[in-house]
Amino acid sequence: QVQLVESGGGLVQAGGSLRLSCAASGRTFSTYAMGWFRQAPGKEHEFVATITWNGLVSDYADSVKGRFTISRDNAKNTVYLQMNSLKPEDTAVYFCAARSTYYSSILYRTRGDYAYWGQGTQVTVSS
Repeated sequence: QVQLVESGGGLVQAGGSLRLSCAASGRTFSTYAMGWFRQAPGKEHEFVATITWNGLVSDYADSVKGRFTISRDNAKNTVYLQMNSLKPEDTAVYFCAARSTYYSSILYRTRGDYAYWGQGTQVTVSS
């Protein structure tokens, strides 16, 4: 069982930056693939980024490539999402998610791939 707690959301002007953090409980964090998703009002959950258990491979949605960076620190049981050049359309609740992968390097991009979810953190980008 993994519990996830996001932080770092807030209000920022367009062009600004935020760094989201997701702290995980449990001793097996280093074996989990991690992902970030977001949900804007009235819209479905949208994949944002994912990273393998060892942090060596990552993938992004086309809408955030070149602006967002996912990373992890397994010693701190934390995954991060650095968001630069923010746009109003990035406004959403951002969720982190985890799934056990037994050291696989598969990248997981869909909501159903993940077993554990945080409660979300609001990001609002003003124009």
